[in-house]
Amino acid sequence: MALANRGVVFFMMIMVALRGLSMAAVYKVGDSAGWTILGNGQEYQDWAATNKFFVGDTLFFEYNTQFHNVKQVNVEDFKSCNPENPIATYVDGSDNIILKSSGEYYFLCGFPGHCQAGMKLHVTVNSAANLPHNPTPTPLASNVAPSLYASKLSCLAMVVAAATLPFFLLLV
Repeated sequence: MALANRGVVFFMMIMVALRGLSMAAVYKVGDSAGWTILGNGQEYQDWAATNKFFVGDTLFFEYNTQFHNVKQVNVEDFKSCNPENPIATYVDGSDNIILKSSGEYYFLCGFPGHCQAGMKLHVTVNSAANLPHNPTPTPLASNVAPSLYASKLSCLAMVVAAATLPFFLLLV
């Protein structure tokens, strides 16, 4: 009987962990326009202000590699549009950047003049602990791309549950 109780507790812990992972969101930077030079140079900051980012979320940068790239930089280089000392450089044109820790993240395009034209993004990432205890569901905003990552993890959670449930039922 003790083995069965431990098995049920273990199963519940796995399900809780997988559920937490499946709640991560994927945000397409720039919405349908993607990562490119836009109108007044403030669009990316306005876009970031309309979203709340959490640890585990993903920023998806989509852009033409002939004209753009993504460089993660520190705050000083962000303010001065200096791409010379990046923390990380992305050049695939279809880059997923997972926000792994809470804090401030700074990105810019390293092509000459692009950052000065507004191709820069600052996001604040909140820890999961900052979530309200009973979050209310919100409708999917137009600026949030459907999350393939979250969908795959949700499916994984269901597969794990389906595969392990018969084992735990035998123990009970």
